[in-house]
Amino acid sequence: MTKLSELSNQYGYDDPSDMLEEVGLDSVVPAICMNPECDYTTDMEPDQSRGWCEVCDTNTVKSALVLMGVI
Repeated sequence: MTKLSELSNQYGYDDPSDMLEEVGLDSVVPAICMNPECDYTTDMEPDQSRGWCEVCDTNTVKSALVLMGVI
């Protein structure tokens, strides 16, 4: 499962495009840690590409919009 699919599933969406439709214009959007062994999710700014992971203690969290290539 890709990180984008994992993120959309954790937020209750069957498909990442459904998530994009609902949160695409919000001031915060779902985000996920990109480390292979971590699936930490949180809400972050839409353009976040190096957000802080509270589990890994690294700057590896990306927003759904960055992962989808929207931003």
